[in-house]
Amino acid sequence: MSGSTTTIVADEVERALAGLDVDHVKKTYWEQNEFVCLERWLPASIVERMVAEVERVRPAIHRNYIPRHKKGGSVSYYALVEQAPTILALYRAPAFIRFLASLSGRPLQPCPENDPHACALYFYTEPGDHIGFHFDTSYYKGSRYTVLVGLIERSSSRLVCQLFKDDPGGRPLVELRLATHPGTLVAFNGDKLWHAITPLGEHEERVSLTLEYVTDPSMSTMKRLFSNLKDSFAYFGLKTVFTGRVRTAR
Repeated sequence: MSGSTTTIVADEVERALAGLDVDHVKKTYWEQNEFVCLERWLPASIVERMVAEVERVRPAIHRNYIPRHKKGGSVSYYALVEQAPTILALYRAPAFIRFLASLSGRPLQPCPENDPHACALYFYTEPGDHIGFHFDTSYYKGSRYTVLVGLIERSSSRLVCQLFKDDPGGRPLVELRLATHPGTLVAFNGDKLWHAITPLGEHEERVSLTLEYVTDPSMSTMKRLFSNLKDSFAYFGLKTVFTGRVRTAR
């Protein structure tokens, strides 16, 4: 990653955060059971760079289909490290991580280098591409927090979020159906948001970026194996997960 890209992204993120009412965002996040959506928040200059990187990594898409659960394409962290410097700069931007830590009230850090899910692109490009309802369950010893960033939205597909599902306080379930327009940012606690992507229609396309952060990056050997197998069959393929690791220090 070039130093200029890192600096440009860091400066843009800091400017965007300076214009944000962080106290209001934090209040909304907690009122919605650790979920918040910032519509078209990321600067257009960053979004444009990331969309160009989306086009660059299209040859690396791995498509998968799990009956009654998901259908679509994915590009792993390993490919993004090599070909998507803007995406990596956003993922690692110190001010961005501090902002997310402030929202969650937890010390956050990027996932380890051997996690292909650390940051990844998800491509919905064929009719019927979707993913069913799920939590972003963490196999780490700590908690995992997810950030979704809309990059391409030319579809009727929607991110469906069910807030307060199985809430121990008995709060009634609230359902939101969101279009993830370019630059829209959604942040949430992976263990608390029950969410899905509705099926893509004909001649439509949707591409989003997922960034994952953890409070504790340690994971047992058995859980790492289970996580890798899940990522192999549901997202990136066996070859990518088990042989495509980051090879150089970054």
